[in-house]
Amino acid sequence: MSRPCLLEALRAVPDPRSRQGRSYPFTPILALLVIGILVGRRSPAAIAQLADDYGAEFALLLGFPRLKTPTGSMLSKLLPRIDVTALEAVLSAWIAALFAPATDPAQPAPGPAHPLVVNMDGKCSRGSAHRSAGLPGVHLLAAFAPRLQAVLGQLRVDTKTNEHKAALELLNILPRRAGGYIFTGDAIFTQTEVCQAIRDRNDDYVLVVKDNQPALAIDIEAGLTFVAVAATFSPRGPRGPERTRARPAVRAPSRQGPRSGGTPEFGEHLDPDGASGVAGVEAGVSRAPMGDSQWQAV
Repeated sequence: MSRPCLLEALRAVPDPRSRQGRSYPFTPILALLVIGILVGRRSPAAIAQLADDYGAEFALLLGFPRLKTPTGSMLSKLLPRIDVTALEAVLSAWIAALFAPATDPAQPAPGPAHPLVVNMDGKCSRGSAHRSAGLPGVHLLAAFAPRLQAVLGQLRVDTKTNEHKAALELLNILPRRAGGYIFTGDAIFTQTEVCQAIRDRNDDYVLVVKDNQPALAIDIEAGLTFVAVAATFSPRGPRGPERTRARPAVRAPSRQGPRSGGTPEFGEHLDPDGASGVAGVEAGVSRAPMGDSQWQAV
């Protein structure tokens, strides 16, 4: 199976410009922006310089019809108009498909896919804060896959909300995959809404619980203690020939009134010759109520 092409994936992002006055096609512009960010360019002017740095044919490889690319000012005017959510969804799907295991029809079918660990974390974009102007930095919430060394999705966190609300939106744009995800994060994501949204995707999560959620911490500690104690009880092994052979029965006499002379005590064997083989009452057999008689295997 061939790897997905970035140019083909970027065609799904809508062009915000009107049909008149389009000097350059939109898909090559998006490819120029993505490649510029990947190589570390931090400004539109630096991204526009890529064509000069990598040769004239660089523009043709990206899909521009001529040996000319947009200027830095043109990119600056276009960037605020791009649908960020649509672009994030397209790039997330492209990255997930890029790192998916390729299948060869001549080879046997692969086994079940393993879940992908994704860390949700929020950070302030470096250089985005302008304290002199009283402007806070741009707060971004990203879903980072350590195994792929790639960001699968990223959203801007509004100043009027918090990260766990933005996480709900981020979960909606992350593409599903065979094997699913295991989402990790700090205590801010340990919320009922976030956990339920992850379970609705048939994925799993490993989140931090702090002392500000005492009831949840107590429940988790009690569950872990129960599992630890239960692990100390070794299950009964398979029954050998000595355990599976037929055994005689013992009758538990009635506790009402005196015992009749011919009835054996509980635990006495009906067959004296085999009395030495009696090991005890078999576990798991429910006992009769007080005063009743019951046949039990021993």
